[in-house]
Amino acid sequence: QVQLVESGGGLVQPGGSLRLSCAASGSIFRLGTMGWYRQAPGKERELVAEISSTGITNYADSVKGRFTISRDNAKYTVSLQMNSLKPEDTAVYYCNVAVAGWGTSWRNYWGQGTQVTVSS
Repeated sequence: QVQLVESGGGLVQPGGSLRLSCAASGSIFRLGTMGWYRQAPGKERELVAEISSTGITNYADSVKGRFTISRDNAKYTVSLQMNSLKPEDTAVYYCNVAVAGWGTSWRNYWGQGTQVTVSS
C-alpha cells in the first residue's frame, strides 16, 4: 500500500512561479521513474516531466526551459519547479511514481491532484 501526497498548487499570475512537491509513503522497497502529469479542462491527461531512478529527465516541449523536475530518493519525493508560468499551464497536476514493494512487482501510483491556476 502506497500513498502519494501532493502540495504546492495554487493561484499565480502569468510569469510567476510555483513549486509542486509529492511525497510517497507506505510499502516501498524501490522507486522507479517519477513524473508529473497534468489535465486541463476538456483535454486528456498529458506528461509534463519525468525523471528516472538514475536522474534522466524528459520534458514536454511546451515546458522545456521553464520547468525543472527533481527527486530525492532518500525522502521519497519528487518536485516540479515551475517558472515563467503561462495561462496555458492551468490544469490539475498529478504526480506518478513507479514503486516496487519488498518482493513485489512494479506498479504505478497516482497522487490526488493539485490545482494550478495561472491568471491575472
